[in-house]
Amino acid sequence: MRALRERRPGPPVTGALIRPTVRALPRGPLATGAVVCLLAASLPRLLPDLRTLEAATLLLRAGAVALALGLAFLLDDPSRPTTQTTPAGRPLRLWLRAALVVPAAGLAWSGALLLIPAEARPPLAGLTLEAAALAVTALALAATSLRTTGRSEPGRGAAAALVTLVAGALLLPRGWVLFTAPDSPLWAEAHTRWSAVLAASLTVWAAGLPEPLRRHRLRLVAAIRP
Repeated sequence: MRALRERRPGPPVTGALIRPTVRALPRGPLATGAVVCLLAASLPRLLPDLRTLEAATLLLRAGAVALALGLAFLLDDPSRPTTQTTPAGRPLRLWLRAALVVPAAGLAWSGALLLIPAEARPPLAGLTLEAAALAVTALALAATSLRTTGRSEPGRGAAAALVTLVAGALLLPRGWVLFTAPDSPLWAEAHTRWSAVLAASLTVWAAGLPEPLRRHRLRLVAAIRP
């Protein structure tokens, strides 16, 4: 038990992780997702024909998917095999990545909302809920892939799974619909489902953070050996 306690990272260890974590972030996919999100939201200002409620809603949803696809690569780390033996466990390392990137993704989404002209702006709270659910779903898919496969770069598979889920959501029957028009009578009901998607994704994300059970057993054996 003493050996296990000694492995717990304290604040100095956490602070020391920030700089290497920032260096290891997959900046390309993350920046691309944010840029595409902002470009999609800027189209109504560039093209007057797109200054409609329907077009703005579609463009913001496309931007939310792009942002989520970028976040699907958040856990990619080619150096992971060399960092698995650090005093900080996987949950702390992954939470730190999320803490560093998710606020920036939130700023990108806020910028996208502000780019939509006021006369075409759809209900922002509902679309923000959709964007949050998509983003957390992407993170949950990546964390699940990392925990079950041990791949150092689970982003590509997580992004493909997210695209598949979004395509499937577009085909849902009326009683389960997620993507609705802002003036649809199903808008409130659909966003109740989006809240459930967000809650489920947060649960899956948390469940995917711990290291594989096999590694836990190896650490326990190492700790009890004299």
